[in-house]
Amino acid sequence: MSDVDSAVFEILRNAAIADIEHEAISIIKAAEVSGQSAVTMAQQRARGTPLAYITGRQRFMGIEMLVAPGALIPRAETELLCKTALTAISITGNPSPLIIDMCCGSGNLACALAHHVPGARVWASDLTENCVEVASKNTEYTGVSERVVVGQGDLFEGLSGYRLEKSIDVIVCNPPYISQGKLAAERAGLLEHEPREAFDGGPYGLSIHQRVSKEALPYLKEGGYLLFEIGLGQERQVRMLLERAGEYTAIELVSNAAGEARVIMARKSPA
Repeated sequence: MSDVDSAVFEILRNAAIADIEHEAISIIKAAEVSGQSAVTMAQQRARGTPLAYITGRQRFMGIEMLVAPGALIPRAETELLCKTALTAISITGNPSPLIIDMCCGSGNLACALAHHVPGARVWASDLTENCVEVASKNTEYTGVSERVVVGQGDLFEGLSGYRLEKSIDVIVCNPPYISQGKLAAERAGLLEHEPREAFDGGPYGLSIHQRVSKEALPYLKEGGYLLFEIGLGQERQVRMLLERAGEYTAIELVSNAAGEARVIMARKSPA
């Protein structure tokens, strides 16, 4: 082990990093690729910067994704939403589905769905320039740029002009779903490194769920699916939002390995 490698391990050890070996190796490899100082990168990690922002990489659904400050780091928990969307796509029976990834962030859902469904075409949208930039880079990086379009705007406004009305098989949305009160108190630490837009779901954490439940309807074809990631304990409220929209049926909750409802799926009713 070189002196630099030893220094990286020591810095992480002193910072009480849980998985020292994995993180040290990741930092050392990233430094070799980028030409940056591994010691400086380790010092950033010791100060609390997320590892993914330091290395610029994060795996999601078995695919390496690019990440950068200003866009939410893809979480392993969001793989449940992606896997459920793949199930919904299978149920539609369409080998060439049209998909929207709303609130796309770094584009991890859009790219993963395009990767795992070779016949799919995907439109992704986000409000912020940072997210759109990272998502666009990821379409190239993961080799799906010919089938994934990234737009910028306030929800579906980012996809205006593509004439997608009544054509979409599946819409996935991992919206901000933490209440403003929690972000000002016990969840304030989330905002130290990642953007507020990725977490702030309004007064009750449901503002985007409420809007997308209604605004998705003109885009979904009959029998098309809308899927949300939801926060812990939000299943009842989001179900009510979908029911109040008046055009969804077969509303289904999907739980993680711990038995917690983290995804909700609904199907647009036939006319």
